[in-house]
Amino acid sequence: MKENALLENISRHVFLTPKEISVFESFWKEKTLKKGDSLLRNGEVCRYDSYVISGALKAFYINAENGNEEILFFAVDDWWASDLDSFTKQKPSIYNIQAIEDTKVLQIGYHSFQKLLLEIPALERYFRLILESYLGALQKRIIYSNIYDAEYRYYDFLKTYPNIVSKVPQYLIASYLGVSAEFISRIRKKNNPS
Repeated sequence: MKENALLENISRHVFLTPKEISVFESFWKEKTLKKGDSLLRNGEVCRYDSYVISGALKAFYINAENGNEEILFFAVDDWWASDLDSFTKQKPSIYNIQAIEDTKVLQIGYHSFQKLLLEIPALERYFRLILESYLGALQKRIIYSNIYDAEYRYYDFLKTYPNIVSKVPQYLIASYLGVSAEFISRIRKKNNPS
């Protein structure tokens, strides 16, 4: 299994003893998704929290008014991909998570996750820190959407998430930023005339 990447991520935040690491490894299952495969579909209950070993995923919903795919977030190597509300409350998801490229994830089921937190209390702190980071990024996105123009948001995205930019097509980044792909092409052309 490929828990090493996940354990390295965890070790940046909390210390686990060798015994805790052994217990930890028994909880995870690896899953492979081909490009276009769904990790989660709208209306399904999110039964697993997923850590991306390699690949790229997009979370999106379909706008009922115009049929457009609205990007909520991306998850690439060393990121988490889940519908937190659906996973924690075990209720149907309101969005989809799909592989943008071939992707490998480590997964833990809801009940196993609860048991893992009881068996290794240090992981409560780890997952709290991950959640705080996620909420901070979400807060920044809301504020930036209300204050800054699209060009500023685009360049901030490039600077903040270079690992996403290298894996995700421009039209999906445009959707995430709430602009057209043509708008991003114009920004790029304006700043890189050839």
